[in-house]
Amino acid sequence: MTVAPSRPATDYDRADWASAFRNVGSELTAVGQEASSGTIPAELSGTLYRNGPGRLERGGRWVHHPFDGDGMITALRFEAGAAHLTNRFVRTEGWQAEEEAGQFTYRGVFGTQKPGGPVANAFDLRLKNIANTHVVRLGDKLLALWEASSPHALDPETLDTKGIDLLGGTLATAEAFSAHPRFDPGHHGGRRMVTFGVKAGPRSTIRLMEFDAEGAESGALVADQKRQFKGFAFLHDFAITPQWAVFLQNAVSFNPLGFVFGLKGAAQCLGSKPGVPGEFWLVPRSGEGEALQVPAPEGFVFHHLNAYEEPGVGAAGTVVVDSIFYADFPSIGPGVDFRDVDFATLPIGQLKRCRIDLAVGTVSTEVLEERCCEFATVNPKRVGLKARHAWMAVTEKELGNAPLQAIEKLDLDTGERLLWSAAPRGFVSEPVMVPRAGGTAEDDGWLLVVVWNGARCASDLVILRADDLSEQAVLPLPLAIPHGLHGSWVEAG
Repeated sequence: MTVAPSRPATDYDRADWASAFRNVGSELTAVGQEASSGTIPAELSGTLYRNGPGRLERGGRWVHHPFDGDGMITALRFEAGAAHLTNRFVRTEGWQAEEEAGQFTYRGVFGTQKPGGPVANAFDLRLKNIANTHVVRLGDKLLALWEASSPHALDPETLDTKGIDLLGGTLATAEAFSAHPRFDPGHHGGRRMVTFGVKAGPRSTIRLMEFDAEGAESGALVADQKRQFKGFAFLHDFAITPQWAVFLQNAVSFNPLGFVFGLKGAAQCLGSKPGVPGEFWLVPRSGEGEALQVPAPEGFVFHHLNAYEEPGVGAAGTVVVDSIFYADFPSIGPGVDFRDVDFATLPIGQLKRCRIDLAVGTVSTEVLEERCCEFATVNPKRVGLKARHAWMAVTEKELGNAPLQAIEKLDLDTGERLLWSAAPRGFVSEPVMVPRAGGTAEDDGWLLVVVWNGARCASDLVILRADDLSEQAVLPLPLAIPHGLHGSWVEAG
């Protein structure tokens, strides 16, 4: 293993990790940021957007799971070696109602209950759109995403909430719209945002949508299809190749009675099926021909790294999918405080490669990274194509589960690894890879990483070189951003 310069490897302090779970107390506007070490690359020109839960407590009651927290967008704008920070809560209908009431008035999907116990919660099946999972730019709109319902549109500059956006009538009211779109870099002539929605049931329907994502037509729907599959679909992410949209249907069951009777959140009613394999669903992006269904390895997947195609004889070939597999569905039971969760009891996430032989419908699997990892990414220009380099958030220790404290660069061809560590008191989020304008090497660019700094109970923005993980700059932010979810980079202009 090759290790880049890093901080000493030390066991983490649980209090440092848990200190990130708090309410964000301020909304800032275009506040200038200075590097405490290093220099902001002058070539960085654009905006890093981040989404995640920013409100975790109301009226003295905490959410049961941080995924139930209200969404807050953070924007860091870079130009000519300078950076400015703005943050805003997404003013959803639920956020506004609960701000006014000073308490929870909605149940959370992951187990948060309204005051009053089961009697107050039973038969209240409303889903609070918390807009807390991802944030992407589409045309002149910034979209805050939550996969069980409609996107919210924001002003890309001020982050002011414009409201629910049905994308020009493309979506029905409250229709599910994925929080994990994929941006096709140009496999079909121009950049596209490819995304999906799921209507789950004994037979589940996937709606696959593609939007123009560049130029004057950005935001226009250019492809739309629906496919039905047998079984209850729990899908957070998917992958794309030039020809295929690839879904991994996890082997899960759903018994809604606990939710209906006010005892559980909807997500707590999911259960894995031990010994039962999942299934790959491959949907032709052209809309023509049958979807393919292929047995998948046993395990549970939230996120995929990437997918690509290898040619074969005639129309047959291989689709390669790299995904982070867990042995089981990681969840927090009704009686557990998420701040006290025992990481040793949770399954670890490992990056695995599945090779799907389209001719015979079989899958072979190999482990690419045994260290516990999450939030893996490739250069955005390699989405849907074979990539050599991957970057991901990993645990500081090589074996077992723990908070994510390091960033790893993995050479997918040779297995060589580089590591940058924020340990012992730092905790990393999803790295966002920004290619250098005009660069030709796949790893020419930067990684932008929001790090929770337990030493000062606030967040830092760390800029790393993508090729060798050397630290370019650390920006101590005047904001305490709780452990977040997904983010994106938007070039200036």
